[in-house]
Amino acid sequence: MSDLPREPAHAAGSDASLGELLGEMSRDLSTLVRQEVELAKAELQQSAGRAGRGAGMYGGAGVAAWLALLFLSIALWWAIADATGHGWSALIVAGLWAIVAAVLAATGRTEMRRVRGAPRTAETVREIPDAFKGQENPR
Repeated sequence: MSDLPREPAHAAGSDASLGELLGEMSRDLSTLVRQEVELAKAELQQSAGRAGRGAGMYGGAGVAAWLALLFLSIALWWAIADATGHGWSALIVAGLWAIVAAVLAATGRTEMRRVRGAPRTAETVREIPDAFKGQENPR
């Protein structure tokens, strides 16, 4: 069976019955749906491949940024060491990173407390049993 479009039976000049026309329409619809599903699969595979490559690039960028931050921290440590000595300069750089970590943690905690999930969805889901009983609450 070919996926190529066929000439409809009614176009060939024959007197097709309603059942034949409905059968043909059903087959054509089935073919159309099958072709659309195949197209969607192909598009999703292509998109997934691109997303995978993009995620890999983000991962590589994260590693490169971490290494840059590490070496900048070492450079700062050495620069401060000229004035304070290596031990104290290491503690100063570590203290700076501890402050950055504390600020980020506090900001992250504040943002997480703002997360409320899907309150409107939860509310409408609670109304479903009443709606089945014919007791829908107007808004």
